[in-house]
Amino acid sequence: MIEDISVINLKKRLDAGETINLIDVRETFEFEDFNLNGLLIPLGELPSRLEEIEHWKDEEIIVHCRSGRRSQTAQHFLLQMGFKNVRNLLGGVLDWQTHYGSDSH
Repeated sequence: MIEDISVINLKKRLDAGETINLIDVRETFEFEDFNLNGLLIPLGELPSRLEEIEHWKDEEIIVHCRSGRRSQTAQHFLLQMGFKNVRNLLGGVLDWQTHYGSDSH
């Protein structure tokens, strides 16, 4: 089983300059309000937009949403579709904002 990732570990990796394949599965209005500079693919659109991320199939992908529920669904879907290393951001944007406020990174 692939381990999820905490906002603290994600922030450390972003601050270190790592390139991370980050997918935001929230809705557009949520993304416009606050985002972590990931690729926006709302959960409902994910099945029809797989070609956009096909090149990440063997790379690490971190999915996130508001609280971690939608991204957990996205994680399971992507793993079923053959993506190898998909991690869920625990607590989502809510946990990020608890730790870091509105600072995107």
